[in-house]
This record gives sequence, C-alpha cells and structure tokens, in this order.
Amino acid sequence: MFWKKKNSEKVDKGYETVEKTIADVFEKANKSSDFSTVSPIPKNDKIVLSYYKTLVDSKILQESVLPILKKHITDIKELTDIKDFIPIEGINFSKDAKEIEKSFHQGAVAVYFKDQMDEFALLNIGNARLGQRETNDTQNEFSVIGPKVGFIEDIGTNLHMLREHLDTPDLILEEMVIGTRSRLKVVIAYVDGVTNSEYVQTARQRLHDLNIDAVFDNTMLEQLIADNSKSPFPLFVSTERVDRTIAALLLGQVVLIGDKSSYAIIGPVNLMDFFSNPEDFYLPSFIASFFKLIRIFGMLFSLFATSFYVAILTFHFEVIPKDLLGPLIHSRANVPFPPFLEVLFLEVTIDLLREAGARLPTKIGQTLGIVGGIVIGQATVEAALTSNILLIVVALSALASFTTPIYKMSTAVRLLRYPFIILAAIWGGLGIYVGILLLIAHLTRLKSLGVPYMVPLYPYRKGWALGSFIRPDFTNLDSRPIYLRAFSNKRYVPKKTKTLKKD
Repeated sequence: MFWKKKNSEKVDKGYETVEKTIADVFEKANKSSDFSTVSPIPKNDKIVLSYYKTLVDSKILQESVLPILKKHITDIKELTDIKDFIPIEGINFSKDAKEIEKSFHQGAVAVYFKDQMDEFALLNIGNARLGQRETNDTQNEFSVIGPKVGFIEDIGTNLHMLREHLDTPDLILEEMVIGTRSRLKVVIAYVDGVTNSEYVQTARQRLHDLNIDAVFDNTMLEQLIADNSKSPFPLFVSTERVDRTIAALLLGQVVLIGDKSSYAIIGPVNLMDFFSNPEDFYLPSFIASFFKLIRIFGMLFSLFATSFYVAILTFHFEVIPKDLLGPLIHSRANVPFPPFLEVLFLEVTIDLLREAGARLPTKIGQTLGIVGGIVIGQATVEAALTSNILLIVVALSALASFTTPIYKMSTAVRLLRYPFIILAAIWGGLGIYVGILLLIAHLTRLKSLGVPYMVPLYPYRKGWALGSFIRPDFTNLDSRPIYLRAFSNKRYVPKKTKTLKKD
C-alpha cells in the first residue's frame, strides 16, 4: 500500500532512466492514436513526417510545410537541404533518441528519409497558444481602481508581462524543469542586487530536490516546497495579479512562475502580507489603512464570533447585558439543541452552500447562494432549529471571511473556526484562551523560505510592526522591509516635491 512506502524510495524517472533507441521512440509513439506519419506525396514516400496531431499547429503544417516539401521533394538530396526550402526558424537536426522524443512532446515535426532513420530534421511548429484563454483579466483578485492585468496559463506570456513592466537588466529569470514525467517548466524570478541570495538559493535547492512524477499547478508546487506543508496557513502568497508580483520583486522577494498556471508564488512572506491588497497603494494612506484594519477585524470576527457565542451561552451568562438577555432568551425559547449543536449545524450549512455555489456555474451558483441562504435561514428559524440572533452572527462571520484578499487565508480561517467552537463548548472562555495560545505557538514556529512567519511582530522589528497593520504614507516607505534583508535597502529618496518654487 502507498502509505507503507518509505520516504527514501525514488520516484520512477520515466523515460530518462531507460536507454532509448529511435525504434523505441517510434514504437511507443505509435501506440497513441494522435501520432501521425504522413508523406507529402502519398505515392512517393521518400520523405515522411511524424508528429503528434494534438500538439502541432495544423495551419502551418498544411500551408508552409507539406506544400513546399511536395513541390521540392526531388530537389532534396540531403536532409540539410530542407533548410533551403522551408521558411521556418529553428530547424534542428538530431540523431539522439531522447532529444527526438522530447521534441515530439513540444510540438515538433520530425522530417526524415524513410529508408534512413538515423537522422531527423525537427521543425518546431507547436501550437503553444492552443487552449489558452484570450483575456488576461484577473479572475479572483478584483480591484476597483488600479490595473486589472493578470497572469494566464502560458509562461511565455507571463514572463513577457514581467519584462514589460519591470524594464531592467537586473530582473533575473532562472528556468528549471520539474517532474520526471510532466516536465513542468518553472522560472525563479528575482531582482539582482536587491533580493537576498539566500532566499534564491533556498528556492532553487528545494525545486532541485523535488522528486515527483508530475506537478500540475503552482499551487501544488507551493505545498511541495513549503517549510511546513501540514499547516492550514499558506506560507506563500499565490497571486494572479501582475502588479502585486512586480511589487514583491522590488521589495526583495522571490517569485516562482510555472507553465500552465495562472498564479505566481511569492516568498518569503509573513502573516500580515495576506491582509494587504495592491489596491491599498492606489488609495490615500488613511483610507487604505482603514480598509486594511477592517480586513484584520473581519478575520478576527470570523474566527471567534461563533465560538464566543457558544462559550457565553454555555458557561458565561453573567456577561450578557440585561437589555440583550430578554431578546436572546426569546429567540432560543423553542430551540431544542444546545448552543454547540446549534452553531455547528449553521456553520456546516453555510459551508455547504458556499462549496456548492463555488462548484456550480456562475449564474446558478450565485442564485443558489442567495436563494438557498435566505430560504434555509428563514426555514431553520421558523422550525426552531436555531435562533435568529445566531443566524445573524453566522451570516456576519461568513461575510467577514471574504474580506481577506488571499483565498487560501480565507479557507484557513474557515477551518480554524471549528476547533475554537469545540474548545468553547468544552471549557468556555478558558477553551478559547487555550486555543489562542496554541494558535500563537503554531504561528511563531512557522517559516516561509526560512523567514519567521510572524515577523515583524515576532521577532519584533521596531519601526515595521505598526506598518503591518496600516498602510504608511509613501514618504515613510522609502526603505525596504528590514526583515527581508534585501541587499539594497533604499527604494527612493523622498524630496519636497510639493513645495512651490519660484523662478
């Protein structure tokens, strides 16, 4: 069984561990129905072409390759003569079986003499844009003002946007290949002279040490290289926004961009990075700080609201104000369940509605979320399964969880609500206090690319702790965060640009 395997076992290396021959390559390829071998002239199979129909650009093949080969087939005496007739850049010649097989899977067409299968001309006419979406608007990280350009599932386009927005030779892009079978292309991006080389080396080493057959997305890669993959808290910021990625690079962070993924991974990060929104920098500092505090309050309210409800109604009636005691007793007069089961029922119901709405088509999901919430909420109150006050608390708690800009942090808060509810039902306020201590202990032990997760709060960094809760004015953002240990600390030199100068 898979759970009995030792961690030291090596993953099957796929075709890299087997000594390939050209015959083996074609034998395996011919097992696939989309592998095709054709001749420009059916009755004259002197020259043949082999390729995967699902990977090549059929328009280029039909208009720029086959007609020319058909016209000049008698003029081609040597395989290298193909370069003189086919107007395609990057025609390579190879005798290596592994290189030929790799080129097949990258959309190349192999041209060769049928009776001399010892050398091949590899025409790179792969259709890299096939299946890619045309628009690159952000899908999940919305903003009212500011740029709305996001990454797509094509690494070439994503790297182009990075280069276009960060026009400097100091932007370094290091390419690696991950996966023994999927061969996923991953790029480590950083700004030379700014980013601490220790972070780059840590990311590089963790990617190099990965021993896995396939990586499907950057979000999966994030878990594989995280300092603690068992923590519910995300240890990297996953973003689809180009502006957020550029800002991270300029601060001295490392960015990982993988092919076939519309998300970039940013690290190292701290806990408060998950409550920052790129839109904060497009608003005045006072307004942005207010909204950031609202997000932090929303996270705390979403985490503790229902657990406090359970603790107060189970153990601590004395803290309820007299004016609220009457309505609370009236609302729970006919409820047959204890507060713990009442809260658990509503929390599970809200999560079911949220998951169902997220998995359904957009219009149906929105309808289900609104109508389902209203109908089920009203029905549970009328059936005396829960109190109307708790319904308001749970609804506000669910609403507050959406204030977090990063989805993975929102899911972590949703998950942690349940342990706090259970602790509140067992020990009341003491249980919540114990849960908070355990949560703080866990957070202080976490690291992101070797950097403490709670910095600058712990270890405390004077001058930067307050900036974690608010968005300072730009005149106070002239330096990079000290905890990132960037090689270049200064970002710019503030000047009195608003002073009226006389001629």
